Amino acid sequence: MLFSVRNNSDLLAAAISIVRRLKDAGFVSLFAGGSVRDALRGESPKDIDIATSATPEQVQKLFNRTIPVGAHFGVIRVLEAGFEFEVATFRSDGVYLDGRRPTDVKFSNPEEDARRRDFTVNGMFYDPIEDTIVDYVGGRADLDEMIIRAIGNPEERFAEDRLRLMRAVRFSSVLQFNIESSTWDAVKKSADKISIVSPERIRDELMKILCNQNRLRGFDLLDASGLLAIILPEVDRLKGCEQPPQFHPEGDVFVHTRLMLELLPVDADALLALSVLLHDIGKPPTRSFDAENNRIRFNGHDRLGAEMAEDVMRRLRFSRQEIDTVVEAVRNHMVFKDVQRMRPAKLKRFMARPNFDLELDLHRVDCLGSHADLENHEFLKRKAEEFSNQPLIPVPLVRGDDLISLGLKPGPRIGELLETVQTAQLEGEVSTREEALELLARCVIQKSRIE
Repeated sequence: MLFSVRNNSDLLAAAISIVRRLKDAGFVSLFAGGSVRDALRGESPKDIDIATSATPEQVQKLFNRTIPVGAHFGVIRVLEAGFEFEVATFRSDGVYLDGRRPTDVKFSNPEEDARRRDFTVNGMFYDPIEDTIVDYVGGRADLDEMIIRAIGNPEERFAEDRLRLMRAVRFSSVLQFNIESSTWDAVKKSADKISIVSPERIRDELMKILCNQNRLRGFDLLDASGLLAIILPEVDRLKGCEQPPQFHPEGDVFVHTRLMLELLPVDADALLALSVLLHDIGKPPTRSFDAENNRIRFNGHDRLGAEMAEDVMRRLRFSRQEIDTVVEAVRNHMVFKDVQRMRPAKLKRFMARPNFDLELDLHRVDCLGSHADLENHEFLKRKAEEFSNQPLIPVPLVRGDDLISLGLKPGPRIGELLETVQTAQLEGEVSTREEALELLARCVIQKSRIE
């Protein structure tokens, strides 16, 4: 059988049971799309979509647990054995007016359904009962040749759904396939039309590109196609922004950013890759030349870059948590040069932040992609080992109630005093509650004398 059961036997069994039930009821039923492509490449699919001649109403009558997620377009979600499957009626599409979805659909047959899909490698079907491939669009040949080719007229396919422009890039990068010449020409010709696609859909495709180990290939294709200039103009403007050669012998900011992407580990988090893309976007607007010292400067590029990164991510509808993670990484990426001069308390607070590990990875590739000096990175790794036997931020020795009992009124002064005690604790100057209370008392007395 084509589909491997090594890692997904339960999923496959559930999918086959749906196909068999549809067939027993007199309907054509086939596995469709990406799962067929992946199975032919020897990969175990994460999900399996099913296409059928049964209408949505007929599908709902056959199965007890269904969700009509897109019944107007012939799509019903069937819940079977703990899995969810999209079961779609064979269809042909009407006119596309919004660059996203057809105005109407007509239920049809497998061949017409295949010809309305995006790329040939995604247009194949598989009959799991007969163990046969059903290929109306030459997908098997293009899969063997490692080619991404639009089905039919490329410009028409991209006009139907502009997101296919980014999907072409994603499939080419993830699968490491070449994009067929007329398909590639159509991508470049239509790149500016990606702006009509909703930010959420663009974001999702971008993250799929960035979280894959072949992210550099995807980035280069986004750049060469013209898509990068439309979806991330802030990154495109890094081109030609020269840097001081003594710190950046690799070249301009765009070259530096690209090199960092290449240096990321295979399994790098997508938010780390996004932090790489955005960490220096504040450089072009802050670039100046210091004639006295004969060098290029980017004063405040980290702070401005953080503001710009927030604007980018809000534009692409990222979540608040994702925005905060990347913005903080951009804002702090220059702080790492000072870590060896930090007092223990400040260093521990810096390292205790929830996204420190991501920022440390960003710092590592930032160094490797420029001067290659990893001294601060190695220092922080040693400190992490040194501090590993106890929490970076230990349980407080005193609390606000202790200060109130000393006669202080609730207010900002309490927070300042608690921070003073915590700093002393982090510095090793106090280690017991009694010592902390004594320090508090001295601080309160000293404050009262000053006042």
